[in-house]
Amino acid sequence: MFLDYLVLGAGAEKFNGGDVLATILIFLILMILLKKFAWGPLMGIMQEREELVAKDIDAAEKARKETQAMLEEQKALLKEARTEAQSIIEGAKKQGDATREEIVNAARAEADRIKESAARDIEAEKEKAIAAVREEVVSLSVLAASKVLGKEISEADNSELIKQTIAKAGEAK
Repeated sequence: MFLDYLVLGAGAEKFNGGDVLATILIFLILMILLKKFAWGPLMGIMQEREELVAKDIDAAEKARKETQAMLEEQKALLKEARTEAQSIIEGAKKQGDATREEIVNAARAEADRIKESAARDIEAEKEKAIAAVREEVVSLSVLAASKVLGKEISEADNSELIKQTIAKAGEAK
C-alpha cells in the first residue's frame, strides 16, 4: 500500500485510506516514542535547568540583599566608631585642658607659697640682723661707757676710744 503510493506518485488520484491510517499510526507511534525517549527527558532536563537558574537567581538576589544589609551595617558601625572616636578625642582634650589648668594653678600656688616663705625668711633674717646690730651697739655702748667711766680721758684718749669703738663695730658687721 505504501508501495503503491510510492509507485503511483504524489499525483495519483486514488485515495488509499489504509495508507493514511498506517501513516497516522506510525506518526503517533513515533510521537509517543519521541515523547517517551526524547521530549520527556529533554523537557525534564529543561525543567531542571529552569529551576536551577531560578534558584541561582534567587540565591544571587538573596546574597545581594545580604551584602547590601552587611554594607549598611558596616557603614553604621563605621559611623558609630567615628563618632565614638571623636567623643574620646574631645574628652581627652577636655581632660588635658583641665589637667593643664590644674598643673598651672598648682604651680602658681607653689610659687606664691615659696614667695611668701621667702618673704617670711627674709623678714626673720632682717629682724635677727637688726637684733644682732642692736646687741652689738648696746655691747659697744656699754664697753665705751665702761671705758669712759673707768678713767678720765683726755681729748686724745677720747679720739682713740672712738676709733676703737668704730673699729669694733666694723669687725662685728
